[in-house]
Amino acid sequence: MYQTQTLWLAGLLALLITSLAGVTPNASAQATQTPETREISLPRGEEKDFGTPPAIPTGPLKPEVKKALDTAFGENLKTATWADDQSAALATLASSKDPRVAWIISDFMRIVSNPGFLQLFSTAAGEVLELDIPLNDAWAITTDHLIAWDIPAPPGYLSYKRNIFTVIVPEWERIFAEGDIDWRHVSWGGVRIDDRPFDKTDTPCNCIPAADNPKVTNAEDATWLADDAVVFGVQVNGESRAYPRRIMEVREMVNDTLGGRSLGIPYCTLCGAAQAYFTDQLADGIERPILRTSGLLIRSNKVMYDVNTFSVFDTFRGDAVTGPLHKKSVALKQAGVVTTSWGEWKKAHPETTVLIEELALGRDFDFRNNRDAKGPIFPVGDVDPRLPVHEDVLGIITNKGTPVAFHINSALKELTGGKKITVDNVHLVLDGGGVRAVDKNGKDLGGHQAFWFAWSQFYPKTELWPL
Repeated sequence: MYQTQTLWLAGLLALLITSLAGVTPNASAQATQTPETREISLPRGEEKDFGTPPAIPTGPLKPEVKKALDTAFGENLKTATWADDQSAALATLASSKDPRVAWIISDFMRIVSNPGFLQLFSTAAGEVLELDIPLNDAWAITTDHLIAWDIPAPPGYLSYKRNIFTVIVPEWERIFAEGDIDWRHVSWGGVRIDDRPFDKTDTPCNCIPAADNPKVTNAEDATWLADDAVVFGVQVNGESRAYPRRIMEVREMVNDTLGGRSLGIPYCTLCGAAQAYFTDQLADGIERPILRTSGLLIRSNKVMYDVNTFSVFDTFRGDAVTGPLHKKSVALKQAGVVTTSWGEWKKAHPETTVLIEELALGRDFDFRNNRDAKGPIFPVGDVDPRLPVHEDVLGIITNKGTPVAFHINSALKELTGGKKITVDNVHLVLDGGGVRAVDKNGKDLGGHQAFWFAWSQFYPKTELWPL
């Protein structure tokens, strides 16, 4: 079953960087609502049945298991050949009855596409997890179960994972650092890191290229943008700007200045979320973070980082989770983002500026309607069944610390009908055809739209409006 597999490093690298799985590079809140609001019927999702997890040992790894991990995935991984001793080590891991090692097996499956290796590793993962794992989509099936079962990582996990992932992208060495992040859930998104310095928008790279200080035009001159095109509207200190989804699907990150404030604006195509983070007015001695796409994902959400310090940020929460900025407890505040159409946005904000067409690099993606239309294409484990995975919600944290997700379609129906929507200090209002979260005085509170699966997994105890 564990036949010898010999593969020199040069051949390994050629096989690793391939087209993978069709990846394209790229309880306390109460609402002051009317009875009619509470009668809104929401669509419902379906729970997945992942079965019963295997028994999980605790404490240190058995000596023979630790030795097998070091042999197969230790420091020699980048320079050694895969031969008899590593195949024997994989067999030891498979028969160990320790499901924790399946995380490392799964990580290695993510970076290879050679059928022989996939068969070898999917068989090993199936044995240790007591699952029948088909070769087709073996990595995703394995990882979905590991996440859903919440299998702990083995001792020393991060070092093994770093060894594996830096085989394909050596620049990730500084990314894989200890911090407030669950490295079990981090996987490769199929693209390389954008590690270009600031203000290199036009510099080619083998990555998803962020746009820095993007060129803009006024609404009248943006004749290329159809009125029904989706845009993400941001307003800071009275200055408005539209970020077309067509551009954001190509760039996925913009470092901009608006209303006299510095912003970092990530867009995750996989979770339908555009956010706007203030990257200025930080503590003394902290340089403005320049946000970039790492090429990594965490439960189908992009992992962004600061190119100056290689500090990783939680894209949904805005806090630094590794590196120097984590040690300084840097947490970025958000500006609100309104997801709407270009026609509605420019009608409500005629003075708006908008990014120029050239930033789209001639591409016109619509991932939501094709690639990931049937659900997340990367493993997320179990999902909250209160809504289908791709229902749109506006997520925000109230002044009581309660995460709340507002069902967008229901909110639009109520607001356009003249109803009020209030939860704690959060008031929803219409803005340019979309929805914005403000306080009682109309001050922006920084909410943003996202797919339900994404918001609910990062805020698993979220309240869902209608409550």
